[in-house]
Amino acid sequence: MNRRGTAWTIAGLVVAAGVTAAILAPAAGAGTARAAFDTTNDTPIVDICKNSTLQKHTGFQIAPACVTTEFGEVADAAHNPSLLITRSPDFVRSGQNFQIKFSSKNLIRDRFLPAAKGGYYKEGAVLDPATGLTHGHAHIACRALPDDNVAPDQAAVPQFFFAIEDGKGGAKADTVTVNVPGKTAGAATFKRGEVQCSVWAGDGSHRTPMMQRANQTPAFDSVRIRVVGW
Repeated sequence: MNRRGTAWTIAGLVVAAGVTAAILAPAAGAGTARAAFDTTNDTPIVDICKNSTLQKHTGFQIAPACVTTEFGEVADAAHNPSLLITRSPDFVRSGQNFQIKFSSKNLIRDRFLPAAKGGYYKEGAVLDPATGLTHGHAHIACRALPDDNVAPDQAAVPQFFFAIEDGKGGAKADTVTVNVPGKTAGAATFKRGEVQCSVWAGDGSHRTPMMQRANQTPAFDSVRIRVVGW
């Protein structure tokens, strides 16, 4: 089949809980895998950085690079982190402050290795030995969408970004309130248009926490907010 100009082939079927879903894989010539890796079958690629031609990742936010850090500890499904945005405005005026509230569960928000100091992707995930919960933090980012019908440019820096490491969280769901400023350096943070605000969990080294099963939804949520006025 063809999907927006990219050739895809049906690679296999997954059956879970009575539901059949097709797995799509790039057709021959459509991928960008390096010749050093065999991606034509399901055999795991081991020692990937040994064969990679890229520089080793240093813990700073560099790319392209190859990360040697092991994944670390993964919690069982019942203890996997979960997030849900519970309250956000449908629209705001340009220059107006607003709040985002989200519910967090199974995430101990007490570990944040500063990316600017070399803590990015530097360590594997760590579980609390007493509770089996992930030590980490949460992020929130809000960015203007130039076109709400086209995937945005990932190189663009969001107008608002904040990390939550408040030492709270646990097995019982709690609520976190984040204040998003309407103005930054005296200018409106967001101009007229659509804004996407996203919240996601991170382990101590900024990776989205691993899930026990492939068919679980990661600890992530997102909303759209319309900005009106000038």
